[in-house]
Amino acid sequence: MRFPFSLTRTMTTYLKKLFGEKKFPLVLMLEPLHACNLTCTGCGRIREYVSTIKDKLTVDECLAAVDECGAPCVSICGGEPMIYPDIEELVAKILERKKHIYLCTNGMFIRKKLHGFTPTDRFFFNVHLDGMEETHDRAVEREGVFAEAVEGIKAAKAAGFLVCTNTTIFKETNMSEIAVLLAYLTELGVDGYMLSPAYGYSAVQETNPDGADQIFMTREDIHQKFREAKRLLASFKLSTSPVYLEFLRGERELRCAAWANPTRNVKGWKGPCYLITDTHHDSFQDLVQLTDWDKLGHGNDPRCENCMVHCGFEPAAVLGVNRRFGDTLKMALWQLS
Repeated sequence: MRFPFSLTRTMTTYLKKLFGEKKFPLVLMLEPLHACNLTCTGCGRIREYVSTIKDKLTVDECLAAVDECGAPCVSICGGEPMIYPDIEELVAKILERKKHIYLCTNGMFIRKKLHGFTPTDRFFFNVHLDGMEETHDRAVEREGVFAEAVEGIKAAKAAGFLVCTNTTIFKETNMSEIAVLLAYLTELGVDGYMLSPAYGYSAVQETNPDGADQIFMTREDIHQKFREAKRLLASFKLSTSPVYLEFLRGERELRCAAWANPTRNVKGWKGPCYLITDTHHDSFQDLVQLTDWDKLGHGNDPRCENCMVHCGFEPAAVLGVNRRFGDTLKMALWQLS
């Protein structure tokens, strides 16, 4: 599962540092559209970009962002990217550039569109599942979504595709249920599992402040949840790195490296990060050079106080931010396991 994705990110890190680059991308979050067929409780995109919800990037604009950024991995997200009209062409042309792709999807259109893709070890369907059927369908506010996502996973695996899942951990998440979910998905042949704490989008907090308090966690809440995860989920093929998991459990600190995981969407390069929108830049270089990164992060910006999300801190783990003795070996063993 982790090969060749993690190896590619690691090699990119060493080469960039060798040539003296301090801030460089590892994963491009590419959002060709923000439209979606669901209204998930914890999602801020459909709320934040309501004025441009019908807008789309062209394939050429997407490819220009891939080329400009230069990240070895591309996470195609949104919105729901499977409803992007040219998703098959976009995936094929990104793969032609020798990039690695996570196609992030709620899974409802996998069976319908599967014939438009070709299996390769550089392409994953990344299916979002936040619990077993009742829990997940409640989170996405529609019955039947879990069942269709599972059928999509089965079809993709039968056709020879790599499939991983992405699970957001909320304040109300029962970690024992997540263990049941991963056991079930293991039986289906899923190749790996990503975990990340729920993120407090300002768009969600502003439109539903009471609901936001109920679902989003403090740093202490996150520590508790992921200490439970260590006990309950140790036997599963977690794609989350061991260094990042230590951070989530409160066993170490990491400094956010959001510049290594930039977001390009219909309005430009989202700044400063996937979660906070102060502006949209015209270029990736503007995002990097015009953002005062030292003013962001825990202890600096109040919007960052409880953020421990993968898009800022998983890159920090790979890049060796706040490195400890033994981290290099730990990360290497994780990549090879």
